[in-house]
Order: sequence, then C-alpha cells, then structure tokens
Amino acid sequence: MAVFYYTRHGQTVWNVANKICGSTDVELTELGHKQAIELGEMIKKENIKIDEIIYSPLIRARDTALHISEITGIPARKEERLMEQNFGKYEGTPRDGLEFAKAKENFVNSFEGGESMLKCAHRIYSLLEDIKKEPQKVYLLVAHNGIIRMVESYFHDMTNEEFAACKMKNCELRRYEI
Repeated sequence: MAVFYYTRHGQTVWNVANKICGSTDVELTELGHKQAIELGEMIKKENIKIDEIIYSPLIRARDTALHISEITGIPARKEERLMEQNFGKYEGTPRDGLEFAKAKENFVNSFEGGESMLKCAHRIYSLLEDIKKEPQKVYLLVAHNGIIRMVESYFHDMTNEEFAACKMKNCELRRYEI
C-alpha cells in the first residue's frame, strides 16, 4: 500500500481578499511564507518520512514546497497535473458569489474558458494512480483547495454539496493510504 501526504499552499493575497484564485498565479502573503516554514519545521521535528515533494507549478504552491524542501532537505519537483482548476470567468471574483456556487453544481461546466470538474478530476486521478504504482515511495503533494476536493472524491463518495463544501486550511497536512 502506498502512502502520500497532501498540503494546501500557504495563505495568498487573494485568500485574504476572499477572491477565487484558480489557475491565476497569486503570491503568498507574509503569513503564507511563515505557514510553509512552520509546516517544514513540523515535518522535520516529527520525523515524517517523505521521499519527494511534488508541487503545482503555480507560485503559491511552488514557494510553499520550496520552503518545506529547504528546511527538511526533501527533494522537490514541479508536477503539472497538480495545477489548480481553471475557473474561467470566475477567477478574481468573490469566493462566495451565488452565480459561482450554482455553476459548480454542474461538473461538466467549463466556466466559460476554464476547466470542468470532470477534466480536473481525470488529471488528479491519473496522478494518484501513478502514485499507487510506487508503494515504496512517499510523496508530499503541495497544491490547492480545489485539488483537495478531487483527492477526497477519489477516496470517498460525496454528494455535490459535500464536494463543494470540502476544503482544507492553508498548510494543513493530511495523510492518505492508497
């Protein structure tokens, strides 16, 4: 059985502004950098066995992963499949917008120029299947709040409401067995 860990990047300026980041490249706040450093220190202190960090190409995930790598000495590399879902016309709009909430109920909706939930799930599921093929290696995935929904849906049946409500805190660490 393969094991992997997952974390969401540190806090961003758009998290603070309650905006949808999606695939827009948004930087970490000072607190976001601190959260990543603290997570790296916790992984090192608790001697959590991780062989490699793989991270989304977006700057917020990259910077989080590189902080963790620098502190722990764990090698890190970019993984394109961990890119956050593109929410098309909704990127930069309020996270709690009613129109966006309604659009997310349709899993084949590409948000006028974005990526559907189904296409995003397909790429995340393919990554998880690849991880499953390497049970001897423990990965830390550093990605996004939207991607954690896909990871959770790989392991659990969920209603649309449960899927939409699924989230994690910045730099929270979760362990999975696959």
